Amino acid sequence: MAKHGKKYNEAVQVIEKTKTYAPEEAVELAKKAAHANFDETVELHLRMGVDPRNATQQVRGVALLPYGLGKKVRVLVFAQGEAVKAAETAGADYAGGDELVKKIEDGWLEFDTAIATPEMMSKVGKLGKILGRKGLMPNPKSGTVVPAEDLPRVIEDSRKGRVEFKLDRTAIIHVPLGKASFDNEQLVGNLTALIEALLKAKPSGAKGQYVRTAVLTTTMGPGIKLDLKPTLELTSN
Repeated sequence: MAKHGKKYNEAVQVIEKTKTYAPEEAVELAKKAAHANFDETVELHLRMGVDPRNATQQVRGVALLPYGLGKKVRVLVFAQGEAVKAAETAGADYAGGDELVKKIEDGWLEFDTAIATPEMMSKVGKLGKILGRKGLMPNPKSGTVVPAEDLPRVIEDSRKGRVEFKLDRTAIIHVPLGKASFDNEQLVGNLTALIEALLKAKPSGAKGQYVRTAVLTTTMGPGIKLDLKPTLELTSN
């Protein structure tokens, strides 16, 4: 069993292991429990009541976090012709076709999100094993394969705090919500946007309890169990 340091053990003392917390209280505790000498990421971990082996119960979607993630997002766009210029004008850090595919094949991965125009997917497809492992593969379902005219909007969304969430093989979803340095209102606002997107992404094949548990934590901090009822009732309206 892993041993934790003094700071972690002190952080654990402010949290009752058997208690579930309302979102606002959990956010405040997560900030207090963040003890590393860097600005920790606040994360949400959800255990879902769906079967990841069932094609009709897959959970995947995109949330636009109103307060961002607290870091500069490096955007890469796979495009050709005039779409390259459009992507660069819209603020993409990298834009191009064959040369970017080759660069990635050679091991370069210095970007945080990848977008592609539909006509590029025949070339980008061969990067599936590389980008898929890193969660960087453009996909129509996640809104990262778009026509050239939509590039400015998608690039802007990526800059603001666009996060993708996807069910893993153990029926868990992991997603960042921001930084421990954010104020409570910002973290609750981002959590609200994520919950709204998650509920909207509920698959038609889902049966029974959709979300089983929700835990808030920071990069180095302990887990804080969320009270599901008020959490799933969060709304920006």
